[in-house]
Amino acid sequence: MRELVRTNDAVLISAIEALLRGAHIGHIVADQNMSVLEGSIGIFPRRILVGEDEFEAARWLLEDAGFADELRRDGR
Repeated sequence: MRELVRTNDAVLISAIEALLRGAHIGHIVADQNMSVLEGSIGIFPRRILVGEDEFEAARWLLEDAGFADELRRDGR
């Protein structure tokens, strides 16, 4: 799995998840349950991860949708 996006913006995460689901690109949102530790104040960012084989397609999809600035530069 490679990291596509890291953010604490819940609306952005929902939008990206909808795009990925619509394109049938498998993904997971890591660190969703950190709110237990942080008290639900949104300090810890969530990470959207995609499989290595779908990484380039996912990047292209998000760039085309106008989310290029949200993409991780290093792609780890």
